[in-house]
Amino acid sequence: MKGILGKKVGMTSIFDQQGKQVACTVIEAGPCVVTQVKTVAIDGYNALQLGFDPKKEKSTTKPMKGHFAKASTAPLRKVVEFRDCELDKKLGDTVTSEIFTEGEVVNVIGKTKGKGFQGVVKRHGFHGVGGRTHGQHDRNRAPGSLGGSSYPARVFKGMRMGGRMGGDRVKVQNLTVVKIFAEQNLIVVHGNVPGAKGSYLIIENAK
Repeated sequence: MKGILGKKVGMTSIFDQQGKQVACTVIEAGPCVVTQVKTVAIDGYNALQLGFDPKKEKSTTKPMKGHFAKASTAPLRKVVEFRDCELDKKLGDTVTSEIFTEGEVVNVIGKTKGKGFQGVVKRHGFHGVGGRTHGQHDRNRAPGSLGGSSYPARVFKGMRMGGRMGGDRVKVQNLTVVKIFAEQNLIVVHGNVPGAKGSYLIIENAK
């Protein structure tokens, strides 16, 4: 496989060859630096570790400063490992958006927007209770019964209830690379990807 780190810039739309308007996401992909090369002989598996997004040296721990110094690069904010990477790169080399081509199919991994504590209507798509007749006026978005009283006299594990929503790692598969702007390190993919603007993404080729 091959991959690169990036940041979500935002969404836009373009017109395809048939004249249809297509929603797309713009991603700032790289440049990334190879901060470590792992091999079967030393580490038990093959992998490339890539770093992305410069970071202040005073905000970096001493061990990480030494780690980045081996790759002859400044401290980087995001570091991710790509197992069995097909890229022929050495320690300190740069990986750019040019590893992908227009028309290629990729997977994008990111963390969804955090929504905080949400009820069952928003979190699980419950429809809520019926109308406000017969004196019922404040139960429209309530979850309803959670289980029997005398039996089983408890709430089963996995019961869909209110709670924290979002902030999950999500992989969106088989997105087509519509356009690549190598000078600006930008990749435009067909469709939407998880996360807010400025959030980190992992872009890898689809298997």
